Amino acid sequence: MATSIPLAERMRPKGLADYIGQRHIIGEGAVLRNAVEQKNIPSMIFWGPPGVGKTSLALLIARELGRPFFSLSAIQSGVKDIREVIDKADKLYQFNQEQPILFIDEIHRFSKSQQDSLLGAVERGLVTLIGATTENPSFEVISALLSRCQVYVLEHLSEQELTSILEQAIAQDAYLQKHPVEIEEYEALFRLSGGDARKLLNVFELVVHAAHVQKQPITNAFVLKQVQQNMALYDKTGEQHYDIISAFIKSIRGSDPNAAVYWLARMVEGGEDPSFIARRLLILASEDIGNANPNALLLANSCFQAVNVIGWPESRIILGQTVTYLASSAKSNAAYEAIGKAQTLVRQTGDLPVPLHLRNAPTKLMKELDYGTAYKYAHTYPGNFIEQEFFPDKISGTVLYDPGNNAAENKIRESLRAKWRERYHY
Repeated sequence: MATSIPLAERMRPKGLADYIGQRHIIGEGAVLRNAVEQKNIPSMIFWGPPGVGKTSLALLIARELGRPFFSLSAIQSGVKDIREVIDKADKLYQFNQEQPILFIDEIHRFSKSQQDSLLGAVERGLVTLIGATTENPSFEVISALLSRCQVYVLEHLSEQELTSILEQAIAQDAYLQKHPVEIEEYEALFRLSGGDARKLLNVFELVVHAAHVQKQPITNAFVLKQVQQNMALYDKTGEQHYDIISAFIKSIRGSDPNAAVYWLARMVEGGEDPSFIARRLLILASEDIGNANPNALLLANSCFQAVNVIGWPESRIILGQTVTYLASSAKSNAAYEAIGKAQTLVRQTGDLPVPLHLRNAPTKLMKELDYGTAYKYAHTYPGNFIEQEFFPDKISGTVLYDPGNNAAENKIRESLRAKWRERYHY
C-alpha cells in the first residue's frame, strides 16, 4: 500500500455534507443538525452498532462548533486520565476559552467510579460530553450521568449508504484514484463488513490492491478469495452479534431448549458479556412467558444477580440452567400484549380524569369535594373483592389483559370471569 493510514481513517468525513447515514438525527432539519447549527448542543450519548459513524460524528460536531476536542477510550483510560482532561478543561474555562468536547469511546466499559468522576465537570459545564456505546445506555450508564445527556440512537447503515461510502472513497481517496478498479458485485463486501463502514473500507482497500495487481474486476468470488480469514463463529461487535442473539431468543420463545443452549454456547465461546445474556433472559421471562409461569421471572432475576457475582467461566452453568428452564416453560405473551394495548389506549384517549372515588384525599378540602368517599375497600368484603369501577368513565369495560391459553392463565381467566361476570368478557 502507498500509505500506512487505513482507508477508513483517510475517509473520515471532513464536514457534515460528507457524512453518510443517520439522516434521522443529522440530516437537514433534524434535531441534532439544528442544535449544531444553533451552536447549542447538550451532552449526549450515541448508541448504535459498530462502524456506523459515532466517532466521526463527534469529531464533526467539534469541528463545526470550533471547540477543543478531547478523546478518551474507556478500554485504555482510567480516573486519572479523566481528571487530567477535566483539569485542562478547567484551565480553558478560567481563560474564557471555548467549552471543549470530551468524547469517550465505549463509555459503557467505564466503571461506576469512572462515570461518577465525569459528573461534576458535566454539571458545571466544563465539558460537553459525547459518549459512544454499542450497549443499551439504560443498563450501562449510571442514571445520574444519563439524566444529563441526550441519547441519540444511530441506525445500521443500509446497503445504499454502504454503496455511497464506497463510491465516495473511490472518488476522493488519492490511492484509489491512482488504482482504478471495476466493481461488478457488492454482496461479499457487504457480508464481510457486517454493516460496519470501517470494516467495509478496510476490506475494500485490501481487495482493490489485489484487483489492481491481478487486473481483475471485483466480484463476490474474488473478494472471498482475497480475504484470507475464516469468518468468526461469533463476532460480538458485528452483525452476527444481533443475528445470534435473535436466534437465541427465538429458540427459547419457540420452546426448543436444545437450539437455545446451542446459541448460548456460541455466545459463551465468543466471549459475550454474561450480563448482556442475562438481561435478555429477564426481558424474555416477562415478554414470552409471563403469567403462564411467574417463576420464570424469579429464576431469570436470580440468574442475572448470580452471573454478576460469579463471572466467567462458572456463569455458563447458571445461564445454561436458566435457558433450558425458560425454553421448556409454558409460554404466554398476554402481559406483554396488555401493556402494549394500554399504552396505545393512553395515547388515543389522553389524560382522562381519575374517578372521584379513586382519588387521594390528603386534605380537608379534598374530602369535602368527595375525593375517595365512595371507594369500597376490597378487604372488607367476602373473598376480598367487591365490584366497582376502576377505569375512567370514558373507557369503562375495556379489556386489555387477555389471559393466555395455558394451565396457569386458564385458572386466572376463570377467577376473573367469576369476579367480573359481564363487565369483562373473559
